[in-house]
Amino acid sequence: MSVAGEALAYKICPAALWREAGRQGVFSGAPVDLADGFIHLSTARQLRETARRHFAGQADLLLLTVDLGKLGETLRFEPSRGGDLFPHIYGPLPLSAVIAVAPLPLGPDGVHLFPGEIP
Repeated sequence: MSVAGEALAYKICPAALWREAGRQGVFSGAPVDLADGFIHLSTARQLRETARRHFAGQADLLLLTVDLGKLGETLRFEPSRGGDLFPHIYGPLPLSAVIAVAPLPLGPDGVHLFPGEIP
């Protein structure tokens, strides 16, 4: 378990960026992550709002499920949107910490359709 009581977190990622990470053997982050100096993650509770605010209408996305227990000292929970604590990774995301990858398609209304295990 992490400091905020979460065992898993999620990263919404363009499919092309994830394919490149697979070729390189490491995920260093999306452009926004590189600009901010850390990789942004969301908890299950935060995920839908993250998609709505930052990925609205974007297709060809993947949802990465990250085992927070595999991140060690690189993981920090820090206040962000509305003071809510968000998981951030300071360093690359080890591919071994990603325990599932699922498509994140758009529904007919243009809103992303999350896998059934996401509340």
